Amino acid sequence: MSSSPTAAPAASTCAPPPARSPEEAELRERAGAVLTRLVGREGVTLRADQWEAIRALVVDRARALVVQRTGWGKSAVYFVATALLRERGSGPTLIISPLLALMRDQVAAATRAGIRAITLNSANTGDWDALHEEIRAGAADIVLCSPERLNNPTFAAEVLPHLAAEAGLVVVDEAHCISDWGHDFRPDYRRISTLLAALPTRVPVLATTATANERVCADVAEQLGADVLTLRGGLDRASLRLAVAPVADQPTRLAWLAERLGGYAGSGIVYCLTVAAAEETARFLREAGHEVAAYTGGTDPTRREELERALLGNEVKALVATSALGMGFDKSDLAFVIHLGAPASPIGYYQQIGRAGRATDRAEVVLLPGPEDRAIWDYFGSLSFPPPAAVSAALAALPREGQAPMSTAALETHVDLRRTRLELMLKVLDVDGAVRRVRGGWIATGDRWDYDAARYERVEQARRAEQATMIDYESTNECRMRFLRRCLDDPTLTGEPCGRCDNCGGVPVPELPAVQVVTAAARALERPGVEITPRKAWPTGMKAAGVTVAGAALSGRISPPAEPGRALARLDGLGLSLAVRDCVTGPDGDVPDRLRGPLSALLSDWRPPVEAIVAVDSVTRPRLVRHLAGGTAALLEVPILGALGARAEQLEPTSRDVNSAHRLAAVARRLRLPDLAVAGRSILLLDDVTYSGWTLTVAARLLVAAGARAVYPLTLGLG
Repeated sequence: MSSSPTAAPAASTCAPPPARSPEEAELRERAGAVLTRLVGREGVTLRADQWEAIRALVVDRARALVVQRTGWGKSAVYFVATALLRERGSGPTLIISPLLALMRDQVAAATRAGIRAITLNSANTGDWDALHEEIRAGAADIVLCSPERLNNPTFAAEVLPHLAAEAGLVVVDEAHCISDWGHDFRPDYRRISTLLAALPTRVPVLATTATANERVCADVAEQLGADVLTLRGGLDRASLRLAVAPVADQPTRLAWLAERLGGYAGSGIVYCLTVAAAEETARFLREAGHEVAAYTGGTDPTRREELERALLGNEVKALVATSALGMGFDKSDLAFVIHLGAPASPIGYYQQIGRAGRATDRAEVVLLPGPEDRAIWDYFGSLSFPPPAAVSAALAALPREGQAPMSTAALETHVDLRRTRLELMLKVLDVDGAVRRVRGGWIATGDRWDYDAARYERVEQARRAEQATMIDYESTNECRMRFLRRCLDDPTLTGEPCGRCDNCGGVPVPELPAVQVVTAAARALERPGVEITPRKAWPTGMKAAGVTVAGAALSGRISPPAEPGRALARLDGLGLSLAVRDCVTGPDGDVPDRLRGPLSALLSDWRPPVEAIVAVDSVTRPRLVRHLAGGTAALLEVPILGALGARAEQLEPTSRDVNSAHRLAAVARRLRLPDLAVAGRSILLLDDVTYSGWTLTVAARLLVAAGARAVYPLTLGLG
């Protein structure tokens, strides 16, 4: 439900069927009054399926699954049902909602309807005690919480039992996240099945989503329990105009966007596949004169709110965003959604373009696929559930009931996984009962847990099939809206073309810009240099693990840290990134001509105050590092003192897919500093690429221990 009074997701051209009794007629009249307050104007009526869902929840105390397109008015169902249930003396509604943007919109909508709604999320931790007391006192009509909050030890122990016992209604928003087959699976959503099973009898439950095919619907309905009322509607979006451009490189797509963005009426969203691409695209568009800003998972929560308000108020032309701006953001007059790079799933794509045109006659939707899309999909796909060995290592390391819990940071020293994958694994194991989150960390329950390889393989196959379907969407000659609706098993789909896409003739195929325009865009993307931020603290547990550098234990703050350094380009960015990525991932060789000019420009602009160069000898690309050192020494007119090498027993480079503790331990064992004349000198530390930053950190620590006055890192790539 939109917080904008101009939106009318609840307005209906299909009136509900006649009331079955005078009592039902009175209830429907009360529902209409709540709806009027919610929307903020007279003359709106409930859709037939909206009323059917509300009646099932309020009268029958049933469990219902509502699958309807974005903007249809699913939130109106649970707001109206909440008001009617509260009038009848029921307890508060618990809404499990995935994103802060969604929560903010829903609180505003609830307030208009005279409903007191509060939220429990990561952005208001300072208010939790007061909010918990408000819940216990029954002063809240609606409690919105994230699925992750269900596993917060304090919430789970002190708030959730009371809330579940007293709840008048439980709502699962974006319910496709429950399913392994959903495009946005979250392990914490699987806890909801346990919550629903423990609810008192006759507590109604509502699950809602806009993006679920038949398989996902069946999975969600099964988890809701027996006798689920499923209401599925049509997924056509009459306002959307769909088009796909030919596959093109980054400069071509950005040149097209810079040329066309100003011609769109209103404001919109430009989606990118990575954080780096979003940030660099926003910079490029600003320099081209467009009022845009980047919005990613790394954007500060307060800044996110500011940016959402700016887009809602048309203060920016567009937000250049990752999928972090997705479910829950509601701007009824959003005029366009453009993708620089294709999402990995047509279901996810439909969800994102559904942000546009909710209360307008026309909204433009353009996909600009890139040749690098598959590689990005493969990278994110590689972050799936960890292998059996990692699970076994975690379960063996975790303490048992009655012992002091272990923090995630401490567990990193025992398990070869990055933090994000380790946290995902712990959540799955927690849901499955093998581990439990308690105050202070994690413990193993001792319950038997079997690695379900067949299940993970099925999910992986489904992911691959969705990627193939997304490629088919790019190249299809059939109606694009019909293609997407078929992917979601739209029950109202017919053979009629939409007449509103580039294949149906309703909109033109996007024309790529002229060569000279693309050349200018490519030059603008060539700006070299990105800062390497030095590590400031050692990972937890390194001292206990006996890891040392230069004879000293690693604990607490790094003092002194290396100076801020420079990389020629990020590996996941635009422009120079492609050439740098090819250089540091391809065969060993000299620094290519393509990068020598940018490297010279970077050094000329940066001017690091160094007196000598020390390189990190590379096992995989020794020639590249030696050539980089020689060229840099010539440009800066300083000597090369030598290189840090690998110990004889540690010749193999460490994998990038490990966490900080394991990577640091491997680097500390591997690097050695020969007797070099570094004392009293400011050193430029060279390497071909940096990912975690630990190689540069350990190398800098060794150099400082040997008497170096300061250390400035320089690499070709930043991963």
